Amino acid sequence: MTNDVFFKDKKILIIGGTGTIGQSLLNHILEGNPEVVRVFSRDEHKQFELRENLSEYQNIRYLIGDVRDGERVLRAMQDIDYVFHVAAMKHVPACEYNPYEAVQTNIIGTQNVITAALNTGVKRVVFTSTDKAIAPTNTYGASKLMAERLIASAQYNSGGSGVIFAAVRFGNVMGSRGSVIPLFKSQILQKRKVTVTDATMSRFMMTLRQATDLTIKAMKTAQGGEVFVLKMPVVRLQDLVNVVVAEMANKLDLKMDEITVEEIGLRPGEKMYEELMTLDEAKEALELPDMFIIPNKYLNRNPSYPLARKAEIRPYSSNDVVPVSQSVFRSMLKESKLI
Repeated sequence: MTNDVFFKDKKILIIGGTGTIGQSLLNHILEGNPEVVRVFSRDEHKQFELRENLSEYQNIRYLIGDVRDGERVLRAMQDIDYVFHVAAMKHVPACEYNPYEAVQTNIIGTQNVITAALNTGVKRVVFTSTDKAIAPTNTYGASKLMAERLIASAQYNSGGSGVIFAAVRFGNVMGSRGSVIPLFKSQILQKRKVTVTDATMSRFMMTLRQATDLTIKAMKTAQGGEVFVLKMPVVRLQDLVNVVVAEMANKLDLKMDEITVEEIGLRPGEKMYEELMTLDEAKEALELPDMFIIPNKYLNRNPSYPLARKAEIRPYSSNDVVPVSQSVFRSMLKESKLI
């Protein structure tokens, strides 16, 4: 990534800054010579590791805290220009089994961020959401949908504060903590076996670089209340398994049939396909070459963006998009240094 003057001499807060997305954002922002970047998270071990890895930077501040603690979030946001809210409880089974914990982190935590932003006068806040927030069938998706609604509400209730709120909607970020590719690689290493839920399911997949670039672009271009949705490839689980098994077999000098693939069925709350935009949202959406922008319909204005045009009125579902080939998916894995 090239130097980014947008962040020069600015003060940035990354809430959830030790996670996969948070660290990628941090690396990008540091190239732009910010005055300070505050990394806010509750994981002191990951903060220690990050401090060791980035010891040459004197403009990073490491703040221990939980997004559930409104007062701590408020203190962390003092004198800040831009806020990236990437903290979340995101594992589907964990959220299903502990639903109120998901509510406290994903919903109440997001409201804490909004309240602090309005009270401290930051310039911009970008929240990271998920495709699972569309027609949610699980606690994680429902909590993220509610958080999206809070962000939208914050914009049209912000009065004269001048804060710009926006959200980005991710698919599955390849290689992120808890995602399926590292899990499959670990299963093959330890057990010579992969457990899949349903090989015919499909998922939107994006690289860490794409997720980072989308979030940065949203921070720069948001006019208030929008949701930014990257156009991203769809991968069938069967193709994902085939590629990962083949690559790991080659790496470990195994024959393909020495790695067992066991189908275990859908987990509670899991869908066969994912959606990134509903039909109702598509009626309002604008389309750019690389993304969709869904304006906030409660704001009485017509935002315009260079090269944007009205989107085709149709839902954006992984069930309706032709999946990429195994060779294309293999290239995506290599680009992300996952194989």
